[in-house]
Amino acid sequence: MDTQSIKQRFGITGHDPYLERAIQVAVQVAPTDLTVLITGESGTGKEVFPKIVHQSSARKHGPYIAVNCGAIPEGTIDSELFGHEKGSFTGAHEARKGYFEVVDGGTIFLDEVAELPLSTQVRLLRVLETGEFLKVGSSKVIKTDVRVVAATNVNIPEAIEKGKFRQDLYYRLNTVPIIIPPLRERKQDIMLLFKKFALDFAEKYRMPHLQLTDEAIRLLENFRWPGNIRQLKNVTEQISIIERQKLVTGEVLKRYLPNDMSTSLPVLYHRERDEEKLSERDLLYKVLFDMKKDIIDLKKTVAEILDHDLSESAPSQVQSPMIRQYGKDMESRETDFGDFEIAADDDNFDIHPSEVIDDNLSLEKKEIDMIKRALEKHHGRRKHAAKELGISERTLYRKIKEYHIDQ
Repeated sequence: MDTQSIKQRFGITGHDPYLERAIQVAVQVAPTDLTVLITGESGTGKEVFPKIVHQSSARKHGPYIAVNCGAIPEGTIDSELFGHEKGSFTGAHEARKGYFEVVDGGTIFLDEVAELPLSTQVRLLRVLETGEFLKVGSSKVIKTDVRVVAATNVNIPEAIEKGKFRQDLYYRLNTVPIIIPPLRERKQDIMLLFKKFALDFAEKYRMPHLQLTDEAIRLLENFRWPGNIRQLKNVTEQISIIERQKLVTGEVLKRYLPNDMSTSLPVLYHRERDEEKLSERDLLYKVLFDMKKDIIDLKKTVAEILDHDLSESAPSQVQSPMIRQYGKDMESRETDFGDFEIAADDDNFDIHPSEVIDDNLSLEKKEIDMIKRALEKHHGRRKHAAKELGISERTLYRKIKEYHIDQ
């Protein structure tokens, strides 16, 4: 059966090459009993492909069942898939056959297979490898001949890294992969699907079908469609029912699309990134000004204490601990924020650059006076003066040169 016939039979709309490739793979693998894993985003129509595989295979006259693994509670999933014996758990009033036993000779479609608990994944792996399973609460091995087709919208390799999916099960399921492209990558198919849905709803609700202006068509094709075909169908139905004017403009269409994701045009994303950078820059300025203010307050406090201690000619062994701490604080801050000047609004920052400059000038004078007093006290001997100040001789030499202090 050719691709066009498959599309008509299963109601598939579109001419995207990747979509047609997925259909071809499904038809080619159907005559075998190989396990198939279908991947794609939610709403892309993955549920159609297991039917193609089943109906194109020798099992087409056998049973077919679709199981949504994510909709079954974890406590009952093993019982649903493999059955249970009477009394095997609370509420098991009688024995029950599971899907793998009921569908013997047919095809089972495990949708959202990545949602299976790890314990159930172990059971599933055994079925795929040996065709055998155990009912819950039973030790009797049961044989089954079932073709498994699985689907997921989860990135399974990432789930494996996080320990949420078994790697051996992934390789066993992924014997033949079928990848369904998202709607945003099938732009040429978006209008075809819209027209199909519009005609279907017009017939269903007995009303004229929708038509789009050129602006609306561009908007429709540039929208990212995170919900894919399911979302497009939902939007088309809403407009068909609510809007009396059947010629839909871009302005009308925008009302039915989320504001935060209305287009895939890159200009919006550039603008968002610029705003993000602006916010980060302002935050950095605020942090730097706060740091600078803390340093200035520390210098003021220490300088006042030192000035008071020196004026009273306190013994060096009393002064030195505080002086040493001051020296350590100064040496640990290699980055000089004194030259950092940024224009900022007074409303946004606690300290204005002009205040920083004034404070710096005052502190420089105090620091020069303190160095001069220490040098005079020790008759110009830098080693002893540095020890008195609690700083290294190298730091003292640098400050003497920086402040042009005459000895």
